[in-house]
Amino acid sequence: MSQEILSIRDLSVNFGGVQAVKNVSITLQPGELVGLIGPNGAGKTTVFNLITNSIRPTSGEIILNGKSIVGKSPDQICRLGISRTFQNIRLFPQMSAYENVELGLHNTPQYTIFEAFIRTPRARRAGINTRKRAHELLEMVNLDKFARERASNLPYGLQRRLELARAMATSPKLLLLDEPAAGMNEDECNELIKLIRQIHTTMGYTIIMIEHHMAVVMDLCRDSRIYVLNLGALLTVGSPSEIQNNPDVIKAYLGERKNARDTSAS
Repeated sequence: MSQEILSIRDLSVNFGGVQAVKNVSITLQPGELVGLIGPNGAGKTTVFNLITNSIRPTSGEIILNGKSIVGKSPDQICRLGISRTFQNIRLFPQMSAYENVELGLHNTPQYTIFEAFIRTPRARRAGINTRKRAHELLEMVNLDKFARERASNLPYGLQRRLELARAMATSPKLLLLDEPAAGMNEDECNELIKLIRQIHTTMGYTIIMIEHHMAVVMDLCRDSRIYVLNLGALLTVGSPSEIQNNPDVIKAYLGERKNARDTSAS
């Protein structure tokens, strides 16, 4: 088996005495698509924030391609090949769809400021390649006809697709998707499943995905596995069918629903 692209070992983080993530271990092989699920407050997004160093871990290791990335800045981690989307869409609303994607393509400078100022052949070639790549990524997520549209004017589902295109613009090896189907109806979820599977197959990314839409994560991870977090700790890991029939998982989710009913009734 090839070397793990990502290895998380005994990862923990404390917030003011509260242990938000407790000794979590996750491994990903190159090209895998795995799920990360759990009730609200389980620590899923916190794990993503730890991987990208938005939050510094209290203890544990995060190994990317055999090397620790703990302590590296978010931009360094991005250049090493990790990109992500967010639970709450983070686009530049006043920029066009094209400009949002183009911005991600400038993650690694291909020419100096001086070359850009005097328009050297290398700077011009890089500009042509950037425009071409931005349109390719927009076409990949079926947004090419909206290239000039301001991001804030796009319907919610298309903004989700745009954020995915921008994440791909950094040429990642590992893609972290944080609830890509959030707020989508059933038809939109079905289209998203097709899109993510197409991207995974075509681009060969390794993908780990947080998702509350069980139909989405069960479908996309049907040939892989799903990690389940609860109260910051790893509850179990297994295939979609194993997860669906695991009594501890069922109990964790039923507990969440009961709490939601109790809150709404109070």
